[in-house]
Amino acid sequence: MKIAFPIETDRGMDSELYGHFGSAPIFAVVDAAGGSFAAVDNGQHEHAHGQCQPTSGLSERGVQAVVCQGMGMRAVQKLNEIGISVYLAEGPTTVGKALQEFQAGRLPLFQPGDACQHHHGCH
Repeated sequence: MKIAFPIETDRGMDSELYGHFGSAPIFAVVDAAGGSFAAVDNGQHEHAHGQCQPTSGLSERGVQAVVCQGMGMRAVQKLNEIGISVYLAEGPTTVGKALQEFQAGRLPLFQPGDACQHHHGCH
């Protein structure tokens, strides 16, 4: 399974999760089975509120899940519509630690009450 994590700086599995999915400069795409890591530029990271296009690039890379700390409800809905599940990671964490939590089944699915109302101030 391929999982995308929003990050600001590529430090491999030690990359810290970025607070908001849509405005993250980079997505770390990790193959949970094989352990491969790819840093993918988010060409959509500068956009007007509500104009995030999170599906561009992720579905083409075979991403099946996103783990993040903040995301707008519209982005969650768009991802869910194309079969990508969204999970909530709490507190400051790295890609590696969030992946371990995901694989252990300890990350909850993103719920409507978890959605960001603005780009700034998310989780």
